[in-house]
Amino acid sequence: MTDHNTTRMQRLGYRQPAEVAEPDELVLVEFVSDGRVAIITLNRPHADNAITTELAAQLIEVLETIAARSSVRVAILTGAGDRAFSVGGDLYQRKDMTKEQWLRQRQVFDRVLYTLRQLRRPIIAAVHGMAYGGGCEMAISTDFIIASDDAVFGQPEAMVGLSAGGGSPVLLPRVLPPGKAMQMLMTGDPITAQEAHRLGMVNELHPRDKLMEAVLRIAERIANNSPTAVQAVKRAVQMGQGEPVEQAVAIMMDEHWRSVVHPDRVEGIRAFTEDREPMFPDPDF
Repeated sequence: MTDHNTTRMQRLGYRQPAEVAEPDELVLVEFVSDGRVAIITLNRPHADNAITTELAAQLIEVLETIAARSSVRVAILTGAGDRAFSVGGDLYQRKDMTKEQWLRQRQVFDRVLYTLRQLRRPIIAAVHGMAYGGGCEMAISTDFIIASDDAVFGQPEAMVGLSAGGGSPVLLPRVLPPGKAMQMLMTGDPITAQEAHRLGMVNELHPRDKLMEAVLRIAERIANNSPTAVQAVKRAVQMGQGEPVEQAVAIMMDEHWRSVVHPDRVEGIRAFTEDREPMFPDPDF
């Protein structure tokens, strides 16, 4: 039975932030697997990892650090706490903003999403709980999503008078049937992890307590491959999307021929013929 004393946003799971001090580090980064895998954690669990201007600025710094560190081969983006990956922009921070302050924050948010989309490293979203608004948009800005079976994805901006502006009108129809994406954007109704998986938005589902173990296993498999080849195929996919077939093939072949003349190809073929695991060096910028 619906509780008519609660608002639509409360029924989605939104709540006021807990009365605790903000962490000094709003974004945590841990380097594991001999520094080859970076785990990035949004660290405002008391506010369901809602994105403030300060959190976005710290996330940009972390992403730019990873982009400049050639030893990092894979990144994982996740959220702290038990309730959410992220519920998107912090509406409590925004409630008293002037138009100029809002636009300044929008510039920071645009930059963090651009930096995320442009990261040359593979980046995986490990999503549990709520991924709403900008949180959902960050998840679909990564290369792919692995989720816990309790994850929920939604774009509720229209429910508070906003047109979604973090990429979902562009990206959501690419990971979901366009009609389903349109329905989510217009109604604000979320979809479960199971539906997101069935429709192809999420690659794999795991129990909450097994999520990071599963994501790390995938990250390790990617990290064991040639980082040069992995980054090249990522560029081929990204740059070829939406292009005419022959143009996309030309982009693909450009990346392919770069890999053909790269030392990683020599090592990979030699290791195969010598029946051993290849030893791919970190890229030399």
